[in-house]
Amino acid sequence: MTSPLELSLISGPVPVVVAVCGVAAGVFLLVARRRTWWTRVVPVSVAACGVLAVGVAVVVDHVWRPFPEPLPTIVPAALGVGVLGVVLAVARWRHDRWPSRVLGAVSALVLVVSGLSGVNQYFGEYSTLGAALKSNDTVALDVAAKPAPDVLPVPAGKKLADVWTPPADLPTRGTVSETPIPSSTDYRPRKALVYLPPAYVATPRPRLPVLVLLSGQPGSPHDWFDGGELARHLDAYAARHHGLAPIVVVPDQLGATTANPMCLDSKLGKVETYLAKDVPAWIKTRLQVDESRRAWTISGLSQGGTCSFQLAVRAPGVYARFIDVSGQREPTLGSRKDTVKAAFGGDETAYRAVNPVDVLTRTRFPDTEGMVVAGKNDSLYRKDDREVYEACLRAGMDVRWRELPGAHDWTVWRPGLVDALPWLGERTGLGG
Repeated sequence: MTSPLELSLISGPVPVVVAVCGVAAGVFLLVARRRTWWTRVVPVSVAACGVLAVGVAVVVDHVWRPFPEPLPTIVPAALGVGVLGVVLAVARWRHDRWPSRVLGAVSALVLVVSGLSGVNQYFGEYSTLGAALKSNDTVALDVAAKPAPDVLPVPAGKKLADVWTPPADLPTRGTVSETPIPSSTDYRPRKALVYLPPAYVATPRPRLPVLVLLSGQPGSPHDWFDGGELARHLDAYAARHHGLAPIVVVPDQLGATTANPMCLDSKLGKVETYLAKDVPAWIKTRLQVDESRRAWTISGLSQGGTCSFQLAVRAPGVYARFIDVSGQREPTLGSRKDTVKAAFGGDETAYRAVNPVDVLTRTRFPDTEGMVVAGKNDSLYRKDDREVYEACLRAGMDVRWRELPGAHDWTVWRPGLVDALPWLGERTGLGG
């Protein structure tokens, strides 16, 4: 029998029931016998909440502009509907009796939950109630990553999977640790998350490949473990490969939830230096990993996907491959003009010198592999993704194109990475 925590919040009966309850709650809050209710309270409340929703969208998209893409309509709409429910419940309070007051308060809450459910369906962030409620257990890195006295040798011409034999007491789950990864510049990142697969506890220890993974913007390293359910999917991959899986390090390339230094070395911060030098150096110092270039991959979603493409082009000696999931055509703050002004003081030449699409027109990358993943219904960046893919091909990269059902949301981002793990495993010695 399916646990209630495993029921889908994206499709099936749960979102339908929540939507129906939301409609019923809205009808209850709207209905009243007072004449002034229909002639004054309801029209004024609806108009005010509508203005609020539109105002929020305008301020976010045209004044504040923290994101390179506009707010999806569902977000301000859900805000407006939720606030309307609260306003109507408050407006009814004085004239209702206690049973109706309680029901009004509950209805307002149901309307808010219904709106949040709609937003979650749009982005696909929490696939189940269990995923929404679960907080990832973390283990101190000093405990999870104690140095092993011996490492497993892999003879020339062999892959790690060919010589690996799991010990009988190998755990079935990996560990997740939160840790700072220091920056050598004035860029100040938040803490990173590190996933170590079950095989990492073995002695002799296999030198595992490394996947550096980046969130979108707005976001944080936790997004891949919450909405992406990363630990669960990596544990499942490890279970199919006798405990082997990549070591995954999720650093912070933003500095704050809504910041966007674009993974460049610019006036906004030296994030390229952080991702191309500081993070790899920390990983090689702190963890026992396969240090060869062929074992290193960088990936990310949305803004993080753009960053992975950038680093594959700007730091090809570090990262042998990239997985760009729903990234933009180029690092951006919304428009080329705004981007160049904010990051390079208006110097277009300086921007073109580091913009990966421009770099690809003058440099070839025959030793770099990549995968570009796009949502079929992604009206924001599917065209950009295709342009990136074709530019990589022209520059000699061994790159693959994948299109998945969905738009610019977790219904694409989650499988965009998880389904690429066999491809990654084949190329890093773990097996497909």
